[in-house]
Amino acid sequence: MASATTLAGKIGLVTGGGRGVGRAGALALGRAGAALALAARTSSELCAVAAEVSAAGGPAALALEMDLADPASIASGLARLDALLPRIDILVNNAGVAESAPLARTSPELWRRHLEINATAPFLLSRALVPAMVERGWGRVVNIASMAGLAGAPYIAAYAASKHALVGLTRALAAETAGRGVTVNAICPGYAATDMTWLNARRISEKTRKPFDEAVAAMASFNASGRLVEPEAIGAAVVELCREEAAVRSGETVVLS
Repeated sequence: MASATTLAGKIGLVTGGGRGVGRAGALALGRAGAALALAARTSSELCAVAAEVSAAGGPAALALEMDLADPASIASGLARLDALLPRIDILVNNAGVAESAPLARTSPELWRRHLEINATAPFLLSRALVPAMVERGWGRVVNIASMAGLAGAPYIAAYAASKHALVGLTRALAAETAGRGVTVNAICPGYAATDMTWLNARRISEKTRKPFDEAVAAMASFNASGRLVEPEAIGAAVVELCREEAAVRSGETVVLS
């Protein structure tokens, strides 16, 4: 477990911070001493996680409603952040969407939704926040990508393309900020124990008539460990990449499987 003072004095923004991996990342960062802003569409979930962060001994967390599919909402959220917080030192681009469909049934709307949330939102937030990190000489960007950002799979053309784009953004931005005090890395989990996996397992169960537990086990079998990745493991990896000692790590794709 990270020391309670590992990230003391740092301020982070976690998107998709109301549940799953975002919640785990927020709790881990809070325990490490970082003050936080949590962004997502559902205010009640964000407030619940903010309360958990405080109860776990972390600094106060700000709940910020933001629709990551809407550039205007992102701009409005950034303006509010600028008014309420002195800076953002850590950006965790976690919010994401994952829907499956054969290519012939992958609509332009589904395609756009994946690119907007999984790739364009991280681009817009990075574009807004990273220049100031560079100017201050310290910053951490952690993009929550996916194993699907490193290899393709059937029926997830939109998801895989968007996560490949996020990995590409990670590598390009790492190269651009090299030697300037800012690191940019991606975490690429396999199937994780989150609502997204449960939803996909239910869809598989409905289509194949296999029991839900079998559908989950089938998804877990694709991971190297044969088990689902726990959100807490991803949260721990986020903190590890944000530590002072991680200053020499940038452009990485950290696989958790």
